[in-house]
Amino acid sequence: MQRAAYEGKAKRVVAQPNGVAHIYYKDDATAFNGARHEQFDGKGTLNSQITERLFEYLAAHGIPTHHLGRVDDRTLAARWVDIIPIEAVVRFKVAGSLAKRTGLDYLTECIPPIVEMYYKRDDLGDPLINDDHIRLLGIATSEERDWIRAMARQAAEALRDLFLRAGIDLVDLKFEFGRTGEGDLVLADEVSPDTCRFRDLASGEILDKDLFRFDEGDLLAGYRKLLAHLDRALAAKPGAGVQG
Repeated sequence: MQRAAYEGKAKRVVAQPNGVAHIYYKDDATAFNGARHEQFDGKGTLNSQITERLFEYLAAHGIPTHHLGRVDDRTLAARWVDIIPIEAVVRFKVAGSLAKRTGLDYLTECIPPIVEMYYKRDDLGDPLINDDHIRLLGIATSEERDWIRAMARQAAEALRDLFLRAGIDLVDLKFEFGRTGEGDLVLADEVSPDTCRFRDLASGEILDKDLFRFDEGDLLAGYRKLLAHLDRALAAKPGAGVQG
């Protein structure tokens, strides 16, 4: 049975008729599993715009998503899904917890890219898990797990190519997937500076939630700059660079 609503740290999801959900993007920014929390006027609108563009781009490149369209300036319509409690993280370079766990230098290239699975449980700190843990927990079949891993890698590679055209380095990103009422697996949740790490290729400037997480600068300015670069890349012909 569908839930009427779900309230997360950065989004509110409300069920609509006919298997549709409205996803409202809030202005909240959180870090360290909610230990730090602030609001930034306009952040929700920016994240909804970036997510909308990226879901549409991925759909055009063969990645099934739950995205349906826009409702208002900060609300997107999507197919209602039951989220699989696995966060698939694709790492092109060393950052975040990978740097802490390995001792490798920050931004060391990961060749080939690394795909990690985390158990989506805030109360447990979203721990890193392996295939045996997934089987033990019963949160996905082996076929679903393999599909998630392959689709996360495919989607990440497509986005990295797009952002390189935008003059942006995609360091790593997190995906979530869900099951539709018909049993299909689709990319869900969001893809935004809240769930990715971005660096300006020319300046090295941070353009993601690390601006808030580590007091590195103006979060809204970074998100606006990322959106502007993204829009120019989407408007340009493939193979054309984006300046400025």
